[in-house]
Amino acid sequence: MTASPCPPIPDADWPEEIADLRDGFAGALNVYRTMAHHPDLLRAWAPLRQHIVRDTALGLERSEVVILRAGYRLGSPYEWAHHVSRARQLGFSDARIEAIGGTPEGEDGLITRAVDALVDDKKLAPDQERELAEAIGRHAVIDLIATVGFYSVLGYLLMTYDTPIDDRVAAEMAEAPLDLPPR
Repeated sequence: MTASPCPPIPDADWPEEIADLRDGFAGALNVYRTMAHHPDLLRAWAPLRQHIVRDTALGLERSEVVILRAGYRLGSPYEWAHHVSRARQLGFSDARIEAIGGTPEGEDGLITRAVDALVDDKKLAPDQERELAEAIGRHAVIDLIATVGFYSVLGYLLMTYDTPIDDRVAAEMAEAPLDLPPR
């Protein structure tokens, strides 16, 4: 296996121009330590990340459904593992998480079908968008679309540079495995 040209940057080599980001979100996860190879992008990413991850109209629980399904559809072990961990912290059962990699019912099914439409068709059909807007609100629909795009970019970066799952999450997955379902 060839070594990644962009492994996560350790503190000792952290770029000076983004030193202020190291002790926050950017230094906390390997995905952002990989993105730190492009300091301007990481700095520009920060405000969008704040909205997508923290301030989304989806709310944290719906957002996790979107992210888990996007990670599943991308085949991204990093995103899947990290968001299994986050979903568990939010109180999701492993059965619910596993269902998100399959064909869940109810609102989770509505959301996963929307993620699938974005991945497969690159858009939501008018009837699907209307149904989603009635169920979760139009701002949440727009945030769902943005979240799929955001995590697609992260997935491409993670898989291109073979970014390792962070140690804490890897240990959690070793203790309570919930592997990325086959597609």
